[in-house]
Amino acid sequence: MKLSYRDIDAQVKNLSPQYQAVLIYGPDEGLVRERATKIAKQVVEDLQDPFLVANLDPDTLKKEPGQLADEVAAISMMGGRRVIRVEGAAENATKAAKNFLTNPVGDGLVVITAGNLRPTSGLRKLFEKAKNAAALPCYEDNQASLDALIHEVMRENGLTIDQDAAAFLQMNLGNDRLVSRSELNKLSIYMGPQETRESDMVTLDDVSACVGDSGALSIDTITNATISGDLKRLDDTLFKAFNRGENAIAVLRSLSRKIGRMHLARGYMDQGFSADQAMGKLIPKVFAMEARRFKSDLGKWTTGRLSSAMAITSGAEQDCKTTGMPVEAICARACLRIANAAKQ
Repeated sequence: MKLSYRDIDAQVKNLSPQYQAVLIYGPDEGLVRERATKIAKQVVEDLQDPFLVANLDPDTLKKEPGQLADEVAAISMMGGRRVIRVEGAAENATKAAKNFLTNPVGDGLVVITAGNLRPTSGLRKLFEKAKNAAALPCYEDNQASLDALIHEVMRENGLTIDQDAAAFLQMNLGNDRLVSRSELNKLSIYMGPQETRESDMVTLDDVSACVGDSGALSIDTITNATISGDLKRLDDTLFKAFNRGENAIAVLRSLSRKIGRMHLARGYMDQGFSADQAMGKLIPKVFAMEARRFKSDLGKWTTGRLSSAMAITSGAEQDCKTTGMPVEAICARACLRIANAAKQ
């Protein structure tokens, strides 16, 4: 069955018993892993238990498709329901999954993870049409889902977070769920044990102190230098970031998000709003530390030129994925084009 967006969180928390198998797929590898783990732990708490958990290789299933059904039907020596995990699947697991879903035997839960499957994928179509299986997509975090993750991790650790700190994190954590959760857990550790911490409120100062040297903030520096046309600062930070192993696509996506916010604000200004009023309409809001620079940058751009800048970033990301050229060179060229446009 193809799950709707509003049903996904409910199924991750409490999977319906009608589903004997789940396909979790999408471009956000961290979110795929997180959701697969949560669903599997509804059946088996310790996923390292060799009696209750079987890990199957999808290439092996292509050669021996009956192995999946055999594992689901197997009874644990220690008793209890089993989980059968298939990680990194593609079309190589389709036949095995189809054989099982057509004639399911046993009470085991099958959890299959995959990358970004196209709508034409046989594996995806199989799970979307089956009544006893669920297809669960995992797309990169947007502002709403990232905000929910921030507050979820804060609640788990007995913390609350003020608006400026939450807005700062939304703009800097990026799109990978696993990386975002890791950064948020690091922030909670920084705040200290609940019984000894001075305050349960996370402020912008706390966030800056905790993640001030992180890759996310290095990317933020690159983004700001590009948008403002600061070529010297861009040159200083961009190649240092690449030497430390920063991801070129992450840089382009951060830049694209910032340009998108500026494009929206300029659109409000074109309707007659002042820069301050336009900035006030953005969600998440422009936090205090960034407001002066954001307003200054708005004065360097028009709506049309920002549209062109967005086309440059999207084209560069596509080139990174398809041309085989060095992604750092593609990213650097895009940043320099945009920075030169801002300087002019």
